[in-house]
Amino acid sequence: MESQVVDQRLVSLRMEHRDLDDVIGKLVGDYDSDDIRMRRMKKRKLVLKDEIAMLESNMLPNLIA
Repeated sequence: MESQVVDQRLVSLRMEHRDLDDVIGKLVGDYDSDDIRMRRMKKRKLVLKDEIAMLESNMLPNLIA
């Protein structure tokens, strides 16, 4: 991927990750919250974290030690 496209994708993923974190944080204290919905959001958050890590890792140059 082009560097600019990757940067835009990272910004988008980080925003979604942060938004999910906010929503999950609010729902944790709500005893009426839907457990299945909460699990799906947490799973999505982990998927986003993995994708962010992968993109960041791919941006680093491959150095031979």
